[in-house]
Amino acid sequence: MADPQSNAPLRADAGAPTAPPAPTSGVIHVRTRLTANFTVIANSLAQRPGSAVTVGVAVYILSLPDGAAVSIAALCAHFSEGEILISRALRELEAAGYLERRRERCTGGRIRTRTYFHDVPARDRDRAPAETRPVPPPDPQPAPAREAQQEQEDDAEVEVDERAPVILASLRIVDPRLILSQREVAELSPAVTHWLAAGVGPAQVTEALTTRLPRHLTARPARILSHRLSEPPPAAPTPVAAPARPAVLPWQTCDGCERAFRSAEPALCRDCALDAASEVA
Repeated sequence: MADPQSNAPLRADAGAPTAPPAPTSGVIHVRTRLTANFTVIANSLAQRPGSAVTVGVAVYILSLPDGAAVSIAALCAHFSEGEILISRALRELEAAGYLERRRERCTGGRIRTRTYFHDVPARDRDRAPAETRPVPPPDPQPAPAREAQQEQEDDAEVEVDERAPVILASLRIVDPRLILSQREVAELSPAVTHWLAAGVGPAQVTEALTTRLPRHLTARPARILSHRLSEPPPAAPTPVAAPARPAVLPWQTCDGCERAFRSAEPALCRDCALDAASEVA
């Protein structure tokens, strides 16, 4: 006689771990154990409310090795967002304590600005126990190479005037050959900002960059514009004083016909003065 069959599930082993039940809604993570090429990101940063661009820029910078360029131009070359959004993201990260710029004295007495990026804001790290505070890794680059690279980044990390990208992007309206890519606009904007800070107006910047160009451009327009922007900014136009307006004479009433006319003193109007002169004659 055959043994009876049962559809009841078998009893689980008492020592076997029980997996947590899958959620009925929301995301379900598929985890992969990584042993290389990964970056540890604090949840406070990854889940930071606000701009997604700010979080993306922070995660990208944390994934880079020490010594990598994180200037506005370098970030614009990687992301599709423009210079304005990237600059805004860096300002937000600096205000939150992730990004730190320090002015340090290098060899030769020159002052430079170095950029530090914290995986945890400095104010939060200082409140953590001493044994859990991260130790900054040694800088792998030799000092001369670090200083040369930092000087290049210092020139690029200028607070760009918001008018500079607009001026550069509008040059093709004046000369259709001056078409610039988004990256070229980001690279040239600090130099235009320097000119604007020197008192040169947007119209004068456009004129200086578009006049006396060669008939045939043998190089990229960005190279020609970069060469012109490397020169000292043109002198700001001297404001011309408005011509003095002549004094307005007061109204007078003619003693003969009581007609109103303008005169420095009470007198006869022109017609009455002519009549009086003819009578005398």
